[in-house]
Amino acid sequence: MNPHDFLEVDRDLDDEERAIRDAVRDYCRAELLPHVAGWFEAGTIPDPHAVAKGLGALGVFGMHLEGYGCAGTNAVSYGLACRELEAVDSGLRSLVSVQGSLAMTAIHRFGSEEQKLEWLPRMAAGEALGCFGLTEPDSGSDPGSMRTRARRDGTDWVLDGTKMWITNGAVADVAVVWAQTEEGIRGFLVPRGTPGLSAGVVHGKLSLRASITSELVLDGVRLPHEAALPLAEGIKAPLTCLSEARFGIVWGAAGAARDCFEAALDYAQTRTQFGRPIAAFQLTQGKIADMLVDVNQASLTALRIGRLKDEGRAHPSHVSFGKLANVRAAQRVAATARSVHGASGITLEYPVMRHMVNMESVATYEGTAEIHALTLGRAVTGHSAFR
Repeated sequence: MNPHDFLEVDRDLDDEERAIRDAVRDYCRAELLPHVAGWFEAGTIPDPHAVAKGLGALGVFGMHLEGYGCAGTNAVSYGLACRELEAVDSGLRSLVSVQGSLAMTAIHRFGSEEQKLEWLPRMAAGEALGCFGLTEPDSGSDPGSMRTRARRDGTDWVLDGTKMWITNGAVADVAVVWAQTEEGIRGFLVPRGTPGLSAGVVHGKLSLRASITSELVLDGVRLPHEAALPLAEGIKAPLTCLSEARFGIVWGAAGAARDCFEAALDYAQTRTQFGRPIAAFQLTQGKIADMLVDVNQASLTALRIGRLKDEGRAHPSHVSFGKLANVRAAQRVAATARSVHGASGITLEYPVMRHMVNMESVATYEGTAEIHALTLGRAVTGHSAFR
């Protein structure tokens, strides 16, 4: 039996999907894995633009989008890339998700042709970084209550407000900012260096440390009329982008769970106590079996939702199902793997504690477990418990 793919889930991939999986896995293990523990300990990515250029050359930014320098792959291929990225660290998958599934998707779906030509080729190549300004200090699970405002002044727009927990915010070349207007919620492209825009790095994080998280402050930011995304009207526009990013998390969480399981399995077979490997003890084997089930069920869930998405049959509730189930599975696997490692599990020599605390952020952003549970409840009962 293959402990790394017990149910042979990857056997259902086609040749192109396998090639993409292998290319991303090889790149991540060679170029990113040797550095990620140090980045996590430092609480930052020292040179995010260099990392972005490498990932851009690999072709993972906006890889599920068509044209403008994007690869145009299917959804499963994008999911596989997210799985391999998060098997290294959630911060790296988050960088790719925010760039491709949030910022680039917003421009690709809702932007003008001029906006697409200006930003998408550079973002796909990793030459420009983007961020997605939706969440606010007092508006997380209820983005419709955002306080950021955009008002018209002649032909210009003037934006005021604060965005919080913004991945890549302090290093982004363009921010996709969502604001309330007289006509409802609209999206705007705010280039770096625009007067009135400032970004501060959030320090003191105990999770997702190999990632740059920021606060965006917009103080009288004046934008030309052309800065507005012409097709982005209403709360459904940013939520559409969030669903794309959540799809990446469905796969990414499976990758983090797999990495924790593989680390624990290897450790249990090499760590000797009472004269034999701890893998030979019943309690350890019980833990290994529990992790094996969670990892393979997460892989099956991700692949099924990916196939539904490629068939045009995936509903946002399917993605909510995947995020809720797979993040919970990854949390269980990470905690169990940490226990298998004993005291060594709390160090950065092994990946399990890093994944364990990262999953706390992953469980919170892009919709908390509670929000996704209510989404599923609404889907199967027909009753909304949100309001």
